[in-house]
Amino acid sequence: MSPPRRYWLMKTEPDTFSIDDLERVGTEPWNGVRNYQARNHMRAMQPGDGVFLYHSSCPVPGIAGLATVASEAYPDPTQFDRKSDYYDEKSNREDPRWSLVDVKFDRKLADVITLDEIKQHADALGEEFALIRRGNRLSVLPVTAAQWKTLLKLEKKR
Repeated sequence: MSPPRRYWLMKTEPDTFSIDDLERVGTEPWNGVRNYQARNHMRAMQPGDGVFLYHSSCPVPGIAGLATVASEAYPDPTQFDRKSDYYDEKSNREDPRWSLVDVKFDRKLADVITLDEIKQHADALGEEFALIRRGNRLSVLPVTAAQWKTLLKLEKKR
């Protein structure tokens, strides 16, 4: 029996890697996460889990598309590459610090579900929805099944 499908929100800056880029390549290793809590979320991911791809640090931040976790977590090779922006001299191959998962493109949303729209539905999403909680800057966040459904309904209201 397989575990129940779980859901996540993964942030990316669209000028670095966008939903369009993911659509173009199909599947991509989600590398460069250098926060322990976000890393632990990725280590908990399983193939088949749903992902909201969220564009951040842009004029209109919001959910731009859907993806699926395509692999179990494995060591992020950029931590060992001295030429990489994500190189970590304290990490070693025997006990790597950083992990990643592969993410597979599902679809772009017709329109971005903006952060402002998401905030308007804060009551339905609940206080535990990390994206709209003050001070939360994690790049990988868990999403409950109920929150997933609520957010998908925002797309259908357009």
